[in-house]
Amino acid sequence: MSQVTTPNKSQKQNFHKLQKRIRHNTGKAIADFKMIEEGDKVMVCLSGGKDSYTMLDVLLHMQKVAPISFEIVAVNLDQKQPGFPEHVLPTYLQSLGIDYEIVEEDTYSIVVDKIEAGKTTCSLCSRLRRGILYSTATRLGATKIALGHHRDDMLETLFLNMFHGGKLKSMPPKLVSDDGKQMVIRPLAYCAEKDILQYSNALEFPIIPCNLCGSQENLQRKMIKGMLQEWDQKYPSRIESMFKAIQNVAPSHLADKQLYDFESLKTQDGPFKDGDIGFDQPEFNPLSSEKHVTKTTNISQIQAIDVTNL
Repeated sequence: MSQVTTPNKSQKQNFHKLQKRIRHNTGKAIADFKMIEEGDKVMVCLSGGKDSYTMLDVLLHMQKVAPISFEIVAVNLDQKQPGFPEHVLPTYLQSLGIDYEIVEEDTYSIVVDKIEAGKTTCSLCSRLRRGILYSTATRLGATKIALGHHRDDMLETLFLNMFHGGKLKSMPPKLVSDDGKQMVIRPLAYCAEKDILQYSNALEFPIIPCNLCGSQENLQRKMIKGMLQEWDQKYPSRIESMFKAIQNVAPSHLADKQLYDFESLKTQDGPFKDGDIGFDQPEFNPLSSEKHVTKTTNISQIQAIDVTNL
């Protein structure tokens, strides 16, 4: 018979540091992008994976300590995949004593019918799921739809779009749905996947695997994830630097003529903002094992939530 291991003092301290970091990063993202406002009803999309469990856990904490009042309703979409453990999420959510709804829609049969055997089903499955969640949010009167994507998801999407889509495009922390009616937020936008994994393991969330449909993880995304993980091991600060880059965009130094008016550029006698500095000596500050261009970030506008006490 296995014995339950009691966490020692050091393990408890490490967990509290991890918890504080995740709560702080989530609170800062919410504040930076004004994701949640007074009176919001936030529909937390719960898949049964580590990310959405962590998001729900942190948002429930935010609901208690934030200086604003907002509602939370957890929603899971049961897509009728063979072997889906229907009891897991209701049991967990009932133990929390929160409002929740399980939406049952047989998207599995549609995906199997439309996608050729052996091909990845993730894309179509995701689109069908998103449409159902949008309609559910409307029916429930939710003002925000919270998804569990984290910092690593955003960087993976950036590289996928560059390598395979010819676009400099990632997942934004906050966006409006294509029909203009829903506001989607990603509260974990500043959180690292490795932190979320450690947090999920520590709290022993009842994880439901995302392989019930029998499909393989998108190979391209898997390769990008492996690339980023290798970089993170060899160059610990590289991921942080890349994430800062998508928050610090210089349109004048790219090549999108729709985004920047290159045709109207003219020389002038005085200094030109964002002008070419090719003859200037660049300034670098060392971060860990690599060097990165740094820029001061103004966080004085954080108002929605006081992140210092999270």
